Amino acid sequence: MVTQVPPTRIDFSPEDRAWITERISQVLESGRLTLGPFGEEFEKLLANGMGVKHAITVNSGTASLEIMLRAMNVASKDVLVPANTFFATAAAVISAGGTPVLMDTDVATLSTSLAEIERRLTPNTVGIMIVHIAGFITPEMPAITAFAEKKGIWLMEDAAHAQGSTLDGKHAGTFGLAGSFSFYPTKVMTSAEGGVIVTDDDFMANEARIYRDQGKASFLQNTHIRMGYNWRLSEPHAVIGLRHLHNLPTMIANRRRIAARYDAALSGGGNGLRPMLQPKGCVSNYYKYVVMLPEGVDRAAAKKWLREQRGVNCSGEVYEVPLHKNEVLKHLDPGNLTQSEIACGRQLCLPIFASMTDAQADQVIEGLHAAQKDGVL
Repeated sequence: MVTQVPPTRIDFSPEDRAWITERISQVLESGRLTLGPFGEEFEKLLANGMGVKHAITVNSGTASLEIMLRAMNVASKDVLVPANTFFATAAAVISAGGTPVLMDTDVATLSTSLAEIERRLTPNTVGIMIVHIAGFITPEMPAITAFAEKKGIWLMEDAAHAQGSTLDGKHAGTFGLAGSFSFYPTKVMTSAEGGVIVTDDDFMANEARIYRDQGKASFLQNTHIRMGYNWRLSEPHAVIGLRHLHNLPTMIANRRRIAARYDAALSGGGNGLRPMLQPKGCVSNYYKYVVMLPEGVDRAAAKKWLREQRGVNCSGEVYEVPLHKNEVLKHLDPGNLTQSEIACGRQLCLPIFASMTDAQADQVIEGLHAAQKDGVL
């Protein structure tokens, strides 16, 4: 029977589990189950680690996006959003009352180019949402930031994939007005469920704290001044997040080690597979390791062959289809998002996780070579 390599894995060592269990017991004993000291510590360490003034934890990455957009009052306004992103990036704009305007993808970085932003700008545009797909930060971020400032519109980042990724030493999520992160279980670090908003802007931080707690003027005051929601992060979730945040540098280093092994084996160019390499200046967390398939390859068939014949379980794409190919978002299709369709249609995400061994990586590499010899790739 073929040994299986999982697509991803969530790792909590026995020491991690003991540490988490002890502190959750403290939470239960205290009776303070939300917006307590562990959440405050989590926020402080997140902010310090990224070099920002504020980190406001919430119960999901989706919540962090919607809160940021509500704080900027996007109702009846346009927000530029990549076509190649998760549903929540556009859905949060709609939920906040705005209209997503879809931008095409730069296939080389899976991000958005400045030229595409300029092309899609409308008279009603109030902001730009940049998404750091797979943990890569486009080298155009400084130019995009400068363009937004020149135009008098805000720039925010959906950095759900990019916890710990940097560009020229600057952290994902810190280039614009605010950044959003997700701590969903598939991410590089997790709090089981959760997210965070990071910002240097005092207004954004204050609004975020109001919105996350039902729009109340303060935690202990039942006077509501915004149309908020229950977007709080519980103390048990904060405890889990604290432990993974502590482990984050090691987890990223291990993912980068596996990525380097893939790079060395696949970057020759003679096998038809094109790995997505780090853009210049970017140090990626390798949330995903993306390979672009040759034109005409049946991705579903290739994934099935790799799984059944070689025990290689590839993870979900980022993304399988662009936003405008989802039934509920078809009305957003401007009819000129060809590069997004190519990027989504031809990518394959190889297994990668912090506890992955060199032997498992080699099994993946050997599986890819065997698939090529068999004519699957």
